Amino acid sequence: MTIPQRRLGQFTVSAIGYGAMPISMSNGTVPPRDQGIQTVHSALDAGITLIDTADIYAPSWDSMGHNELYVAEALGSWTGDRSRIVVATKAGITRAEGETWGRDGSRDYLRGRVEASLKNLGVDKLDLLYLHRPDRAMLYVEVIENLAALKQEGLIAEIGVSNANVEEIRIAIDVLGESGLAAVQNEFSPKFNHTSIDELRLCAKVGAAFLPWSPLGGTGGDAKKLGEQYPAIAEVAKAHDVSPQQVTLAWELALGEHVIPIPGASRPQSILDSAQAMTLQLTAEEIEALSASLL
Repeated sequence: MTIPQRRLGQFTVSAIGYGAMPISMSNGTVPPRDQGIQTVHSALDAGITLIDTADIYAPSWDSMGHNELYVAEALGSWTGDRSRIVVATKAGITRAEGETWGRDGSRDYLRGRVEASLKNLGVDKLDLLYLHRPDRAMLYVEVIENLAALKQEGLIAEIGVSNANVEEIRIAIDVLGESGLAAVQNEFSPKFNHTSIDELRLCAKVGAAFLPWSPLGGTGGDAKKLGEQYPAIAEVAKAHDVSPQQVTLAWELALGEHVIPIPGASRPQSILDSAQAMTLQLTAEEIEALSASLL
């Protein structure tokens, strides 16, 4: 079966990506390494060609880069075509001794993190780098200019922003040009969409991909309760004899050709189920009913 594809800047990727964070940090636990590697392999074998990671995804402050190294190891041991896989990472959140978290959008800091990510992932250029969160101590325009300078040096192929509001997206476009902003990654799910639907719709207008993170509700257990908490999802899932999680992802895909959900998973079974949402065909009536209930 042909896997639906969507545009992500200069790249073409599967309509659903894989969020790799849970194999490095998830409610204070890390799954066995073999299980994590198999989860990445299962995502790739299911036709997923976009992996999302970040420098801070790690079990502890002193193991920054853990998830990037994990992803690189999994890609290295995968028997498929590595050239088809796009890896996105993020920088801009700091993590220091004592689990002290902060933000840093300075050029020197971002350059250092980019160089570390290049080494961790074993590549000469990052496919896509997101500004992970705004550094409120700096003007947003200055931080985006710092990312643009790193792209100009050939260290980054595409630039994205994460956890950005409408104004920040517009600033990024002003700095980078009409086609310079490849993607926006914000939290978006049935549980959390009231502050992201405007950004999703803006991305459609400006030609940027919109990637919902925690598209099923996050790692706190909400993803498992979708059928219980949202009767409209449960009804459609029953009609198609699929999981509520598949229905949720298929609904998000139906919100626009620019939407690319990135569900996380620490078990092969979870990402295999999510991947099937790419080929789940909801009717126009079902999409309308879900949107009326969830938005």
